[in-house]
Amino acid sequence: MQIPIISANAIGKVVRASRKVQKLRQDDAAGSIGVSENFLIKVEKGSESVQWGKLFQVLEGLGIRVIVDIPEEVAVWMGESENSRGGS
Repeated sequence: MQIPIISANAIGKVVRASRKVQKLRQDDAAGSIGVSENFLIKVEKGSESVQWGKLFQVLEGLGIRVIVDIPEEVAVWMGESENSRGGS
């Protein structure tokens, strides 16, 4: 299912719901994902000052995929940019 995410709070709600559905306590989920319980609490509360890398680690650890819907012209520009750099 896809839902729009317009704020850190919305991501937090998704993270909390995903953890709850999996019947994981915050401390157990944090430990298995490799982040601190305090960090997971911040994410679930919608803190806007979390580290991107750790946030993606939490999302991946709970099975949440992130897909960005971009305008076609941005996709074209990105493709051209990739080609001009040799695909790296």
